[in-house]
Amino acid sequence: MYDQNTQTDVESADVGFRIDPVLARSWLLVNGAQSNRFAQAARSRADIVVLDIEDAVAPKDKLTARDNVVRWLTSEPDTEPGIDDAAQTPGGAGDWVRVNGFGTPWWADDLEALSATPVGGVMLAMVESVDHVTETAKRLPDVPIVALVETARGLERISEIAAAKGTFRLAFGIGDFRRDTGFGDNPMTLAYARSRFTIAAKAAHLPSAIDGPTVGSSALKLSEATAVSVEFGMTGKICLTPDQCAPVNEGLTPSIDEITWAKEFFAEFEAEGGEIRNGSDLPRIARATKILDLARAYGVTGTEYEVDPGHASAPSDTYHY
Repeated sequence: MYDQNTQTDVESADVGFRIDPVLARSWLLVNGAQSNRFAQAARSRADIVVLDIEDAVAPKDKLTARDNVVRWLTSEPDTEPGIDDAAQTPGGAGDWVRVNGFGTPWWADDLEALSATPVGGVMLAMVESVDHVTETAKRLPDVPIVALVETARGLERISEIAAAKGTFRLAFGIGDFRRDTGFGDNPMTLAYARSRFTIAAKAAHLPSAIDGPTVGSSALKLSEATAVSVEFGMTGKICLTPDQCAPVNEGLTPSIDEITWAKEFFAEFEAEGGEIRNGSDLPRIARATKILDLARAYGVTGTEYEVDPGHASAPSDTYHY
């Protein structure tokens, strides 16, 4: 079970906004049995709020957690005039839910309850086969499903899971995967698993995979862990507390240097006629386009990212004689 620590206050300056789940970086898990945390999470910097009625909730509290989540998803925002926006109670429509895995005593009832709500999507726990996704999709048609793969058995079938009708994105359940396999948490130890997620997502034409969470709120540890996610091509990360969301978003957003490189590359490319010059241009065009598209999607705009005229020319990713 992921430990979810309490953060008592979220400053109004930290209030973020939900973005397209295709591009979402921070996926904040919130214990469904603790409904007092829902509004706080909604005001956080999370790209996606995921109300958790699976791993965070003891069996005796499952029904209460499900009821809390349904009530939140169907609640209307409090827009009382004269009240500061930060003090308003947001509605829950569009938030996601991590549901119990296929074959558990709660799976079918979870989906039945959510079918009557404006849920944004579901994160399906303990996915180990295509059937887990397809059967869930049958009961929640048109609801995106993040397949949370958490076991060796699931990893061995990850290509088929990624290609399953209904799979929207893949997510790496690191904690349960380590318990299942006995692996440590060293990035080198988990390199093979992370590589499988990225390759399977790419081959199935899915958005990039979502990495598992990092326990604790050490800024350095979180920064290092997010850098590992980036190194393995993962563009999302599960968060356990609201205060993890901002550093995760920052780590998974194109940096100033990357944005500057992309702008300089296009300026250089256009200045030289805008025609393909060598084998490195196509991958560089793709990389630069992705960087600038992501920067715009994440709201990273403004004069601070204008090209510095004195900056060196953009380097080539591939050296050609």
